[in-house]
Amino acid sequence: MCDFSQYGIPSDEWLRVEASLPPRKNLPIPELKQSTNLTRESIAQNDMKELSRQVSLQDYSIPTRDGQHVEARLYRPATLPTYELLPIYIHFHGGGFLFGTLGSEDAICSRIAIQTESAVVNVNYRHTPEFRYPTAWNDAEDALAWVCNHSRLFYGDTQKLVIGGVSAGAWLTASLVQAVVTSELKLSPEPNILGQVLMIPCLVFRTCYDAQLRQIKNPSVSSYQQANNAPILNEKTRKMFNDLLQIENPDPEDRRLNPGLLTAGEAKLLPPTTVGVAGYDPLRDEGLLYGKILAENGVPTNINVFRGVPHGFRRFGEKLSVCKDWDRVVEDGIRWAWSKPSADEFTIKEF
Repeated sequence: MCDFSQYGIPSDEWLRVEASLPPRKNLPIPELKQSTNLTRESIAQNDMKELSRQVSLQDYSIPTRDGQHVEARLYRPATLPTYELLPIYIHFHGGGFLFGTLGSEDAICSRIAIQTESAVVNVNYRHTPEFRYPTAWNDAEDALAWVCNHSRLFYGDTQKLVIGGVSAGAWLTASLVQAVVTSELKLSPEPNILGQVLMIPCLVFRTCYDAQLRQIKNPSVSSYQQANNAPILNEKTRKMFNDLLQIENPDPEDRRLNPGLLTAGEAKLLPPTTVGVAGYDPLRDEGLLYGKILAENGVPTNINVFRGVPHGFRRFGEKLSVCKDWDRVVEDGIRWAWSKPSADEFTIKEF
């Protein structure tokens, strides 16, 4: 039985940041969505003042199975020739399927492209409340199929492919990779997925987590209880995000919806996996239990915990020292996957 509660005690550094935050506003969902997206884009634009000269950008429009299109943006290091074949990293943003825009990810994707010397594809899948489940999941699959068929446009190597995301984007990533390795999603030409990077991932729909709780020593030490009223993401906010997906009768056996409830047999098929978990986050246990089942079934795993900080802490930048650690975990996780690492025991790195 597991007890990861030692990671959930708020750090002194976080408590100082939290004390400086303004009260949370209760806004209608359309206003909340607009306000959050504007804030994210503003932060990204400010960071891009230093990054824009180091990266080249190109926009694409990806057709979807329902006759629509989603936006995508490519980032390549400006120091490398445009015709040089580069490994590919596909990025799915976080935001509870409600928040996120193409521009909100510019700084994140630029840093990854520059530091890993890769071609980064940022996919702006469609969001709630306008689009319900499984639209975002379908968009992720359609985007991967597009990359497989159009990588020549941006000199990307689909035989050196890593997929990753943050929060809801990590959920899409885990579902997508699992669909490919179990052959539920067939692609032509076939990519070679060398790894996945899951940062603060949600991996189980909130009403399907009984199997997770059964692995925890006591419900009182679970992240669902310990971080029930945590800042940034708490149970109330998580419920709002899940409800907006409008899922009727969620099925624990639905692997698109619950990639974290995979079997040992399914786990064995997965590629090297990096997981980054916030300790003071209701989603903490999902990420750690996912890493545990992968490691126990021979999958190379790179498990990282940022102690005492809440979900989405990366937005606070220089105010939190672990934000630099977050960037290194992502970048090292991508390079580590490309190195085709060997499996090891389940261990947790702490920051």
